[in-house]
Amino acid sequence: MSAHTQSLQELIDALSLLPGVGRKSATRMAFYLVRQPVEVAHKISFAISNARDRIVFCEICQNLCEISPCERCAHPVRDEDLLCVVESPQDLVAIEATHEFHGRFHVLHGAISPLDGITPADLKIRELVVRLSSGAFREVILATNPSVEGEATAAYLKRLIAPLGIAVTRIASGLPMGAQLEFADKATLGRSLLDRRPI
Repeated sequence: MSAHTQSLQELIDALSLLPGVGRKSATRMAFYLVRQPVEVAHKISFAISNARDRIVFCEICQNLCEISPCERCAHPVRDEDLLCVVESPQDLVAIEATHEFHGRFHVLHGAISPLDGITPADLKIRELVVRLSSGAFREVILATNPSVEGEATAAYLKRLIAPLGIAVTRIASGLPMGAQLEFADKATLGRSLLDRRPI
């Protein structure tokens, strides 16, 4: 028998669906929310439903937007023949924040992960192939995460893109700026040696 009321238990269950939120965190958030003025709950509820109703996938890059094509795809002053492939909209924002990339983007919305049941068919790969088949791009930068899933996705895309005759590059990974070698883990230090470049 639950120690909580049914409505509170339903709120905890709903908050537990969020990534990275366990039962304890969900319970804390639920108790916080029910102690707030009713206007706060309504504001949060409206913001969630409004975002869910209005946000769509961009018909070109598959990023999240309210009007398709999105602002980036509609922007004329971008490098038209350079395409950066990322796993998520958050990754796109991170790359944009560097002000070092001025090409086009494609968002996969995940990475291949057989253990989690995520196959290429679950990602926006078919849409990527359609874009690349147009012959408009000279280079594709695979900017998937340096994780097992990200590496598997990059390798899969490399095999898929190779027959199209487009140059495929991978973002470098290794030591962050300001890091000290003695504190780096072996995998990161090893990758930094593999991804070395001439100076």
